[in-house]
Amino acid sequence: MNKFFAILVFVGVPLVIVGALINWSDMLMFFLSCASIIGLSGYIGRATESLAIVSGPRVGGLLNATFGNAVELIISIFTLKAGMVGIVLASLTGSVLGNLLLVLGLSFFAGGIKFKRQKFSVHAARYNSGLLIFAVIVAFVIPEVFSISMNSQNTLSLSVGIAVVLIALYLAGLLFKLVTHRGIFASTDQPEETTEVPEWTKKKSILILLLATVVVAFVSEQLVHTFEMLGTKFGWTELFIGVIIVAIVGNAAEHVSAITMAVKNKMDVSVEIAVGSTLQVAMFVAPVLVLISLFMPTSMALVFTLPELVAMITAALLVINLSNDGESNWFEGLTLFAAYLIMGIGFYLL
Repeated sequence: MNKFFAILVFVGVPLVIVGALINWSDMLMFFLSCASIIGLSGYIGRATESLAIVSGPRVGGLLNATFGNAVELIISIFTLKAGMVGIVLASLTGSVLGNLLLVLGLSFFAGGIKFKRQKFSVHAARYNSGLLIFAVIVAFVIPEVFSISMNSQNTLSLSVGIAVVLIALYLAGLLFKLVTHRGIFASTDQPEETTEVPEWTKKKSILILLLATVVVAFVSEQLVHTFEMLGTKFGWTELFIGVIIVAIVGNAAEHVSAITMAVKNKMDVSVEIAVGSTLQVAMFVAPVLVLISLFMPTSMALVFTLPELVAMITAALLVINLSNDGESNWFEGLTLFAAYLIMGIGFYLL
């Protein structure tokens, strides 16, 4: 798998640069950009996995989610710059659905095939459940309900206020989880190997993370330029492009890392990557994009379409119900994946 990611990066990125200079077709640039971003995400995943061994599962999972979401954040900023607000909101929806149903589902399934029953921290599961209800159901539903009787300016003001509250609570949650009450979230992981040596040193891992993020910024800009072509050629809506295409490509790092950790029976890290990434998207990435959009040609209010909202609420409730016991198996994973397929079909046909 590492060789595959290396090929995608060291072949794909130079071709993207050449294609940008000599104006290759949008279709070719779309595939090259997606391949390059997936390859770069693989390196981000390996670097954060090395840091996780040194820093522990909580910090490691947070780092993986953060740098994984950095890819999506960069793509979304360029998309906002292009005025495609619908795609940005849809990609946020896709990220929530992808992490909760696709990534967590495949992690439970892959780990459950190898291990009959896997355990993870009950305290972390309940903490995540509370924040999922707040972030997805409270913070996303309130703007939708109140905006019905508001004009666009007041809706944007409401979104900015909610964005500030979300960011403040997310940072307070990190303080709670990593500093003041870190003992409560002690890892229950029992990996196959008692001692692990990180693939890369701490300095090398950080350097690779920084370089990969810079290159992703360039490739993401090329990818955004192809979105209009996708809609015209395939008849895809902005909703489908954002929910499925952008979300899967933008979250490739979490996809790979979470499943890898589950197969190694490191479920605390796996759950932290999948659910932690969802919370970071809902409580940090989305609010930051709302604030950044104030300086863009088109501002973005935190108001989703009804199908997006219902899909996110359903995904959150399903994950809460299946994960609150602190245990997982392959059938629960398959259930989450099946829910993702049903929603994917629905968004495709809209």
